[in-house]
Amino acid sequence: MKLRGLSFALLILALQAVPRHCDAYETDQLTNRLNPIADSTAVLDEQVNLSIAEAVADWKGRRNDWKVVTAIYNDIGGRHWVDKIERWAMKSDDVERLQPSRYDSIYRGHPLWATRVAALFGVGPTIKVNNQLIGSDKLGHFLSQGRKFYRRYLKYLDEAKAAEHSAYTERALFGQSTTGVYSNADLVANYEGFRFYRSLFEDDVIPGKVAILHWTGEDWEIQREFTWADHVNEYWDEALNVNHFDNLLYPHMKERMEQFCPDYFQAPDAWSIKNEAMLKERYKDLQLRETSELRLSNLCVTPVEGDSYTTTVPAGQAN
Repeated sequence: MKLRGLSFALLILALQAVPRHCDAYETDQLTNRLNPIADSTAVLDEQVNLSIAEAVADWKGRRNDWKVVTAIYNDIGGRHWVDKIERWAMKSDDVERLQPSRYDSIYRGHPLWATRVAALFGVGPTIKVNNQLIGSDKLGHFLSQGRKFYRRYLKYLDEAKAAEHSAYTERALFGQSTTGVYSNADLVANYEGFRFYRSLFEDDVIPGKVAILHWTGEDWEIQREFTWADHVNEYWDEALNVNHFDNLLYPHMKERMEQFCPDYFQAPDAWSIKNEAMLKERYKDLQLRETSELRLSNLCVTPVEGDSYTTTVPAGQAN
């Protein structure tokens, strides 16, 4: 009970520090996963490319990379929990969404003290980008937390050191300490945002591609277009790159996830990861936590005659 009380106290303190116009939510890529939705890569690419073009248009003065980064961030990022491009994606008719209510989501039926943020604020929408289902919150992580990651990288010139602080924020006040959730996918989106900002000015950050921008000596020239396809992959999907849950939330989430085994047996390819070894290598410094035991491909086992499904019995996640 002391642990529950401490978590609640931390959560209340965190909420008091959040401006009223900010939103906070978890996401859910399990509920309605098999429902088809349109891919939004092209319309989201357009938003970012317009922002890049505006950031360098009518440039005056010397080269200033951080000025470009900040202009993009101010245009489609933001200082609040829900970035501008994220809010746009949540409301635009051009972006198709899966939107489970809190009563239908993976967080339903859990006590308030276990689910915390999800119970209080509900569940954010899921969109499809580069043929991957991702929470709309990942757009904000990409632009805002990615910018912070890039700033730390410029300070330390060390990706691993910059990644350490990113992992700390996921553990601390606005991460697992108050929500009960340590999101591996958030950390991946943060890192890919860093790669985006770096790729504005450096060749081969995206392998085989030149920098998006080139400094001519007087102004900026756009060499190529940005695409989310260079950054979004299966590790942005919280059904595949599963969250690490604290001891309060873990048993409730495991029980709820088992209820999706019929969906898994209907379409197991919807829970597959291609070339995971490559993704593990790319993200080796991010302090992702091992949670593969909760993937449905591991949690569910082949049905036996007379049963709709059966489940394995994971030993539990390490703290």
